[in-house]
Amino acid sequence: MKALIIDDERLARNELRRLLENFPKINIVGEAANAEEALNLIDELQPELLFLDIQMPGKNGFELLEAIEGKVPEVIFTTAYDEYALRAFEFNALDYLMKPIDMQRLAEAIQRVEEEQLHEVERKEGVKLLGESDQVFVKDGEKCWFVKLGKVRLFESMGNYVRLHFDDQKPMILKSLNSLEERLDPKIYFRANRKHIINLAWIDKIEPWFSGGLLVTLKNAEKNSNPEKIEISRRQAIKFKDLMSL
Repeated sequence: MKALIIDDERLARNELRRLLENFPKINIVGEAANAEEALNLIDELQPELLFLDIQMPGKNGFELLEAIEGKVPEVIFTTAYDEYALRAFEFNALDYLMKPIDMQRLAEAIQRVEEEQLHEVERKEGVKLLGESDQVFVKDGEKCWFVKLGKVRLFESMGNYVRLHFDDQKPMILKSLNSLEERLDPKIYFRANRKHIINLAWIDKIEPWFSGGLLVTLKNAEKNSNPEKIEISRRQAIKFKDLMSL
């Protein structure tokens, strides 16, 4: 499993790397001393696991996770402070290790990683990708819909919920955008940024945008309203161009 160590203290990184030598299934592919370095390495190396400090210069560990575009790797927090534990698990962290890191606690955390990997494989093997012809049942409060996925032009993250945009409706479902992304056919549904997945068939116009990104205008399915404009981030714009080019 490819892992990245993110900590502003060199000695802490060295010590964690030494401890992880006892776990051959964990392959340390890189280290970062701050969030900006980490974002570049995450984009380049596509790690499956982060050992992440919380207090760092610039963006802290939570802000780093919020800045990741696309699927967020599994996370084990490593910190000298216990007051962040509750918030850490709001980010679905696998574990929260206090420094100095105890070998037994690290072993427990690695076991959780391996269990999660196994569950992920089982989920993927048993899950059929959903395409535009599939119909899904959606319930929001007292209202219900049985909608063909091809009609859904946009999925929008709202914390622990996802808002579906189809026709003039915008119901919310209790699901994370990451978990929904795993169910959707990537040839049809594209992760534009941290908050949005777009249906490629609903793209009306594409424009260059700031810092190498793109601005996508979706076809307007709602009368008397402005068309939705979604920014494709710089990192995702590269993947988008590869996907859509001849």
